[in-house]
Amino acid sequence: MAEEAVLSYLEKNQEISDSGQFAAQRGIDHNEIVNVIKSLHGFRYVDAEDIKRETWVLTDEGKTYAAAGSPEVQLFLAIPPEGISREELQKKLEPPAFKIGCAQAAKNKWVEMGKLISRKVQHVDDRVKDLLLQIQEGKAISSEDIKALKARKLIIPQTWKGYSVKKGPNYAPKRKKVVTDLTRDNLQSGEWKGLEFKEYNYSAKGQPLEGGNLHPLLKVRYQLKKIFLSMGFEEMPTNNFVESSFWNFDTLFQPQQHPARDSHDTFFLKAPSTTKELPEDYVQRVKQVHESGGYGSRGYHYDWKREEANKNLLRTHTTAVSSRMLYLLAQKPFSPKKYFSIDRVFRNEAVDRTHLAEFHQIEGLVCDRGLTLCDLIGVLHDFFSRMGMTKLRFKPAYNPYTEPSMEIFSYHEGFKKWVEVGNSGMFRPEMLLPMGLPEDVRVIAWGLSLERPTMILYGIDNIRDLFGHKVDLGLIKKNSICRLGID
Repeated sequence: MAEEAVLSYLEKNQEISDSGQFAAQRGIDHNEIVNVIKSLHGFRYVDAEDIKRETWVLTDEGKTYAAAGSPEVQLFLAIPPEGISREELQKKLEPPAFKIGCAQAAKNKWVEMGKLISRKVQHVDDRVKDLLLQIQEGKAISSEDIKALKARKLIIPQTWKGYSVKKGPNYAPKRKKVVTDLTRDNLQSGEWKGLEFKEYNYSAKGQPLEGGNLHPLLKVRYQLKKIFLSMGFEEMPTNNFVESSFWNFDTLFQPQQHPARDSHDTFFLKAPSTTKELPEDYVQRVKQVHESGGYGSRGYHYDWKREEANKNLLRTHTTAVSSRMLYLLAQKPFSPKKYFSIDRVFRNEAVDRTHLAEFHQIEGLVCDRGLTLCDLIGVLHDFFSRMGMTKLRFKPAYNPYTEPSMEIFSYHEGFKKWVEVGNSGMFRPEMLLPMGLPEDVRVIAWGLSLERPTMILYGIDNIRDLFGHKVDLGLIKKNSICRLGID
């Protein structure tokens, strides 16, 4: 109906000057007319030009006053000739109407505000309501009235959009049906000769291609892996999320009474709850160094329990993997090694904007004869400089399985302050010698989380926006490349 009205009108007239007036005169919804004009313009049946007009429309409050009257008139009509107390008048009106009505009626000098509220005039006209009704009907009012109604937030501006329409180069009184597909029947019957085919739009965009996207953590992990490999490190196998307490704690010379081994900090498994296989000779050496010391150590002087060591858990750090690798290295003729790992670990922590119960740990270690703390500091400077962190500081720290130990700080140019970026140290003899490594072999190691540098690089301040079920898929699809380690 709308398309027929537009085309038939243009057959006898040069132009539709205003689509809004055209729609109103014919009782057709303007949105329907607009859709038809857009469609006809696309096929060049008509040429259309935009029309924009600034109009005023009533707010919800304005619509209420247009229907029920302004608050000042409602208040005036609620006052009897003999007057009324404030409390009684307040009961007759809604709280907003009473508050606004009192202010406007007093401003207009319609009422006397005292203990008894009384009329000062006998009759008033509801000019506000009349003006609102005029706007509702599309009539023009003075700029002063517009300003007054706008100040009371009874009207707001609205941009009206329409079209002026003329005949286009392909104009016809009736739209021709264009064919989009050439079929076998068209060819066999010869019908194709009389058909009009829809033109191809070679500039039209196709459907966006959906492909896989790398998570920011994977991008940063890949770059860190390249840094380790460029420094000659080998990647350790980290496929065991489940570890025994023995490899996770005991081999690292971490006592069985240590708070980290409590269920408040560690996830223990219900099934299977214990491990079945441990190297017995090595277990005995670990037990001895815990109970009575050795290798120059006094030990912890407590009764070491095998059942505690057998408990299965979700590994709390990838150092459990390092202890396995060092033990395997000790079973062969010694050769220096450089190992690294980047994988997931689990801790029973309260979730907040900087902590999750699972995260990724980066770990690197160097095993060789005669290594010192100076070697560790040199390796750390080399490693972090490849990450773009050239300003480093070190602070003494304590770890059960490293001595000496150091926290690593880097100066962040964006934050203008020193930020902790990792932990480091030299593995203790009580950890290395029971494995069977030669006495002059030293192991330097360091670790940091994968999430912290990723959050800094991508400007994310809540870890739950980076990792977990609340991650926005838009972040995965639109994140920038990782320039870590790229000159």
